[in-house]
Amino acid sequence: MSASNPTSDLVFGLDNFGDVPEDDAGVPVSHAEAIRQVVTEAVLADEIGVDAIALGEHHRPEYAISTPETVLAGIAGRTSRIRLGSGVTVLSSDDPVRVFQRFATLDALSAGRAEVILGRGSFTESFPLFGYDLADYEVLFEEKLDLFVRLLDEKPVTWSGTVRAPLENADVYPKTDSGRLATWVGVGGSPQSVLRTARHGLPLMLAIIGGPPARFRPLIDLYHRATEQLATPAWPIGVHSPGFIADTDEQAREIHYPRYKVIRDRIGEQRGWPPLRREEYEADLDHGSLYVGSPETVARKIARTVRTLDAGRFDLVYATGSQPMSARLRAVELYGTQVIPMVRDLLAEAE
Repeated sequence: MSASNPTSDLVFGLDNFGDVPEDDAGVPVSHAEAIRQVVTEAVLADEIGVDAIALGEHHRPEYAISTPETVLAGIAGRTSRIRLGSGVTVLSSDDPVRVFQRFATLDALSAGRAEVILGRGSFTESFPLFGYDLADYEVLFEEKLDLFVRLLDEKPVTWSGTVRAPLENADVYPKTDSGRLATWVGVGGSPQSVLRTARHGLPLMLAIIGGPPARFRPLIDLYHRATEQLATPAWPIGVHSPGFIADTDEQAREIHYPRYKVIRDRIGEQRGWPPLRREEYEADLDHGSLYVGSPETVARKIARTVRTLDAGRFDLVYATGSQPMSARLRAVELYGTQVIPMVRDLLAEAE
């Protein structure tokens, strides 16, 4: 670990897209029950010392959460310390002013625990749903991020662009107690997105969902070079990756693989990927960015990733697919009570 990123400052989070789980009889629950289950899991995470939870925005039948900040507001009233964020908010198909207002409101309800992770999103359903043209994919995010960054100063804003009405000395409410809403940019691997994040002086959250984590090191180096040249803050890097934790490696794989494959193949069919093979899955467990297994197995792999990337935050996407509700709760419990302490110990030993 570097001197600028001591073990004690590491942030450990959990991410959830609102995947619709099964009950213990193997029957998928309703979207409403899936949302309530996420709240239950977040309350447990808060109780056992997990630092942050981030909820993704999706507009597909597999996922129950389309407005993360609404669910996070429900969580805010039942928790006291855990950070509450989106992962991600699809800024391209939303309005920056409204996004700021909603998260500033969440920040008030949670006594300063809100954070928004902005992104373009890996799915495109929100564009036609809200009346946006995919041909404007790049300019929508570029202009809206520029406006959002100006709103973060919490002063009157004058702005004009091509994708929304201009603002003339517009003051936006509510204000936050701290004077600045915690804001990240989620990036999937584009150097241009990394440079954009550095230019705006924002923290970078890398979505590493496949392949060896080390292949993202050049993007981190690019971020640091860019912030140095632009004289913008070089924030600790965040990493977001999928996985699942159970009491044993065998149990974790048995629960995770078949349900993960269903989601992976469904998305792959739309994007031209071949069906997931068990050999490919196992290879990603051994050398890639799937963190599936017992607490010790997952902790050792997280520690390796944190060391390799000198990351300041690691978020585990702890449910991908229809894992049973009881198994998901157990995964949250194991992450907070066993994995996080083990990772800290492993990294301390390596210092």
